[in-house]
Parts: sequence; C-alpha cells; structure tokens
Amino acid sequence: MSEISEMHGLFVVKMDISGYWCGMSSMKHPLDYTAMAEALEATGEYRVLRKLQTPTRYEPGEPEGLRRAIFLDVETTGLDATRHEIIELAMVPFTYAPDGRIIECGTPFQGLREPSLPIPAEITAITGIDDAMVAGHSIDPAEVARFVDGVDLVIAHNASFDRRFMETFCTAFTHLPWACSMSQVDWQAEGFEGLKLAWLAAGTGFFYDRHRALNDCHAGIELLARALPRSGTRGMAQLLARARAPSWRIWASGAPYDLKDALKARGYRWNGDGAGAQRAWFIDVPDHARDAEFRYLQDEIYGRVTDINCRRIDAYDRFSTRV
Repeated sequence: MSEISEMHGLFVVKMDISGYWCGMSSMKHPLDYTAMAEALEATGEYRVLRKLQTPTRYEPGEPEGLRRAIFLDVETTGLDATRHEIIELAMVPFTYAPDGRIIECGTPFQGLREPSLPIPAEITAITGIDDAMVAGHSIDPAEVARFVDGVDLVIAHNASFDRRFMETFCTAFTHLPWACSMSQVDWQAEGFEGLKLAWLAAGTGFFYDRHRALNDCHAGIELLARALPRSGTRGMAQLLARARAPSWRIWASGAPYDLKDALKARGYRWNGDGAGAQRAWFIDVPDHARDAEFRYLQDEIYGRVTDINCRRIDAYDRFSTRV
C-alpha cells in the first residue's frame, strides 16, 4: 500500500512498509539527484555510487615545496613485457605537497599505438580497443620522454607491470622513481577486500568507465587524494611514506625444492620468467625486518648459518626487472 500526493509540483510517495518518503518528479521541477542520493543513504539501507568527475583542482592555495608526479597506465596486448606491446598509454601530471595533499592536475598525455600483430580478442573484450581503433597510430618515445622530464615520481596501479613495459618502450623511465598505488597503500587495513582499481573505487563510493588508460589514471588520482576510511590519512601520504623508505630484496638462492610451500606461505615469490637477478624464490621486506628474515632462512630453510643473497632497493629501482 502507498499514499500518493502532489506537493509543490513533486509527486511524493509514502510507502507503508518502511514509512520512507520518496520524491518523484512531475513536469514542473527537475529532479534533485544529489538530494535523492543523500536521502537514500540516510536510511542506512542503500549505498549510492557517484560517477567520477575529474577535477583539475583538489586543494586550494599553493603550498611550499610542491612536487610533480604523473599517474600512468598502459593497455597492452598481453602480460609479458618481453613479447607483448603497448596499445594505449595515458599519463596525468599533477602536483602534490610533501605531506601528501594532491593540489592540481595538468593536461594529460594520451595515445594509441598499433602493435606489430593483431590485438587478441580477449584484450579487445577487456579494453574495448580493437585493430581498427589503433590502425595507423603510434606513440613517439621521444615525446613521452619530454613529457616526463623533471617529474619527481611516477605512479601506477600495479607498478611492477607498467614499469616493465615502460622501461622497454622508453629508457627515460629507468631513471625515474616509481611508486605503486596498489601495493604501497594498505587497502586491506583500511577495510577494502580487493585491490583492483574498480573495486577500490566502488568501495570509496564512485564508479568510472574502466579499462581505458586515461580513465584509470583519473580514478587512481582520486583514490590517492581522498582520506582513507579508517586511518583518516590520505592515500597519497601513505604511498609516499612507503615509496621513500628503503627495502630489501632477499633471495632464497638454492633453497631445497621440498621447502617451496613454506617459502610461499611466508610470502616468497618465484622469479620464474628469468627477469631480474636470478631464478629463485625472493621476498621484499622493509629495512627493520631484514635481519629477522636472514635468521628465518638460516634456521628454517638452510639449517645453517650462510651468506644470504640480498639487495637494498629504493624507488629508483623498485618494480623494475633490473632488480
């Protein structure tokens, strides 16, 4: 049962089940979608996702010590940077304060690129990019290098993927510091259950047209600009703190095969593609955890005191195949 009346040009429906009043438009007044969304959320029974708007300005003023970053995303024909190719590249420049406040976005770079082989059907299904869209298009590595000249930080969501492709495509990226919005923000501790960009966006309260490089960049910047739900810190501030801190890559060289499950359970990964220093199990740990990891390997894996193969890494080589 419901009760319908007209008030000031709005049709108002009172639902007997919940007692909730919902305003519907007549021809006299346009809908106030913001008020409707807020009313729905106020019931505690709904969550409303808002479409991402792409502001150029996030914070007022011009804080001292402003730095320049770019958020970067690539779409590719596959996952292997040694065999597959970039078909779309987007970079959104922005300024940020040392404390992590994102201030202002600049004019983005966006380009399509025709690969040497046809785009696989599964890639087109994901990205919407087909052979006709990229036909005759190219991206000049020299132009890309000029675009990133002088930036203080390159950010990607899954930087270990994007950095490999970009270092192969344009050598300028081998000399720049990188950070990862997926792994260098503790999303799980903030209550998020997934790390994909679209999942994080939905958990934050917005949606966007995903799987196109430029849209992914704007979504990533939006996530970093907002305060995290539990800690209250900005995502960018947390990312910067982790990017600035050195870490150690520790290799379990020559570890017995029958202990591989123990290594996996502890967080070690296998460098099976042959990229980087060697084919072996490895883990990245913060500076304060290095000695404890040495002791674990000596006691639980090797059963003796032995030299451990390790390397100190920072933002300039983190996520690169050169490590």
